[in-house]
Amino acid sequence: MKQISKILFLTAVLSMIISSCANVNKDKKMTDGALGSNAAEKVYVAPGEHDEFYAFVSGGFSGQLSVYGLPSGRLFKVIPVFSQDAEKAWGYNEETKPMLNTSYGFIPWDDAHHPDISQTNGEVDGRWVFINGNNTPRIAKIDLSTFETTEIIEVPNSAGNHSSSFVTENTEYVVAGTRFSVPVPQEDIAIKEYKGKFKGAVSFISVDPDHGNMEMAFQILLPGFNYDLAHPGRGASHGWFFFTTYNTEEANSLLEVNASQNDKDFIAAINWKKAEEYIKQGKFKTMPANYAHNVYDEKTHTATSTMKKEVKVLDPAECPGLVYFLPTPKSPHGCDVDPSGEYIVGNGKLSADLTVHSFSKMIKAIENKQFDGDAYGIPIIKFEDALAGVVSQAGLGPLHTEFDGKGNGYTTFFISSEVVKWKLDSWEVVDRKPTYYSVGHLMIPGGNSRKPFGKYVLAMNKITKDRYLPTGPEVTQSAQLYDITGEKMELLLDFPTIGEPHYAAGIAADLIKPRSKKIYKLEENEHKYVVKNNENVRVERDGKEVHVYMTMIRSHFTPDNIEGIKVGDKVYFHITNLEQDYDVPHGVSMIGANTSELLIMPGQTETFVWEPKQVGVWPFYCTDFCSALHQEMQGYVRVSPASSNIELSWSLGED
Repeated sequence: MKQISKILFLTAVLSMIISSCANVNKDKKMTDGALGSNAAEKVYVAPGEHDEFYAFVSGGFSGQLSVYGLPSGRLFKVIPVFSQDAEKAWGYNEETKPMLNTSYGFIPWDDAHHPDISQTNGEVDGRWVFINGNNTPRIAKIDLSTFETTEIIEVPNSAGNHSSSFVTENTEYVVAGTRFSVPVPQEDIAIKEYKGKFKGAVSFISVDPDHGNMEMAFQILLPGFNYDLAHPGRGASHGWFFFTTYNTEEANSLLEVNASQNDKDFIAAINWKKAEEYIKQGKFKTMPANYAHNVYDEKTHTATSTMKKEVKVLDPAECPGLVYFLPTPKSPHGCDVDPSGEYIVGNGKLSADLTVHSFSKMIKAIENKQFDGDAYGIPIIKFEDALAGVVSQAGLGPLHTEFDGKGNGYTTFFISSEVVKWKLDSWEVVDRKPTYYSVGHLMIPGGNSRKPFGKYVLAMNKITKDRYLPTGPEVTQSAQLYDITGEKMELLLDFPTIGEPHYAAGIAADLIKPRSKKIYKLEENEHKYVVKNNENVRVERDGKEVHVYMTMIRSHFTPDNIEGIKVGDKVYFHITNLEQDYDVPHGVSMIGANTSELLIMPGQTETFVWEPKQVGVWPFYCTDFCSALHQEMQGYVRVSPASSNIELSWSLGED
């Protein structure tokens, strides 16, 4: 018995020791982990409170633009841009189908890479976001009062619209560069004749300062290199634009090997103020073109598509002072300009160093004609004569750089999976932090401007592997948030993203919130088929076309019973949301409709088409939960045989 008691006592003591060790380890883990470093507190946004920043993150192959809050990492909205979106009926309803029109026809997808926010005096102003379509070259404009895409312009003479979209510091232009050089104009030519016969094109799209309306102002034809990324000059370098190039070898096959031979490629420095002078002097050629310009009118709630037929083109060989080449090692990807406009950073993918060019030295070299030959008539500035400095052995696979406005640059390194902080002027590395994994772009809110906000870095990673719960062979894309307010960076947060995030644009929320539209005023609705009160609802037949003029309000449709529709009819439902209260959209869906539902904002009108194939009585209903009686918000359409002589009739709650 004593032996048993002794065993029980020892067991109890051992359990206490194990428990104590577990608590110590648990406490240690809390101390060493995110909670111990207050990282969780730094990203916590209490219920009912707002994030400090908006982050507009590109969706890559989703073709859309996602809106997140920082520091929380919460997803607020996916803005439909280049791809159809059933949630918003984007590209499905009759009003927005024209937005996806191109010279190739209706193209309901694209590869959206680089958003950029409009600027005034070199500072982000929160009016519009622009983003590129990479595959079928396009530039889109999103109005930040509604967070809706309001304009898309196709880019002619271009292929792989990658070095886009970036805005000049007063939003004079959105600039777009071609990734793939092609014959310009297109022709049937052997691919092996690439060298010397293929061209790159850089497009300058003007932006109306009041309304944001875009127009293709002019293009500059460049040698047949690949044009990768770009940024505008600012401050002293305002009036210039800088593009990285690779494949200066002009290879057309196995570029992984054949486009990596030259020790240096180029940054193309383009003097767009000089280009404006040449345009005014008539030094351009007018080239036939065929490209779509699609505009959504907020008053009519309807888009139109217009085909444009020509474009003004400048040839640098015939326009002295227009373009210069800055030699840059090696296969550079990112091209980034610091807030002062003095430093132009080339991120050479195959170089362990960051090359930093000096704008003032570049101008001096141009004035003194310190050139090292030319490429197709474009002067090549001697490498040493424009060099500001080198960040040596900073990491492996540098891609992109942004700035905090405090004299520091932050560069992503894809191969070594890290963000590296370094000092301007001294070019010394002062900090580095790992990313998980294979980071591409990074973003500092306002980092592409004269006045970065300098509080956070957002890293957008290509691979996540073990960071999240597995979801089959494809794992969610990822972003990571770092605090950069101190000397050392601190990783605060991982959060999943939509699609493959390439780049992001960030801005203080206070610059956007006051301008955010809450409703569309019903009295200002000029839609062709608007119905502003229930007295004017009706159903009209025009041959086999039937037009239903319908309203919706909590919690019914008017009308909610329709008869006299026949098999073979094409029925247009024109539906107006009569609500004039913030955050009360209504949806509608019709059984058998070969389209998406509609999601209609307060005061807005939208249209969908239904072509009934069978006789019967078919329901429709509200798809957006709108009130306690949301389930009761429904209606019926009676469909009779094509030979029926039943007259059209409609009603609401009556015989």
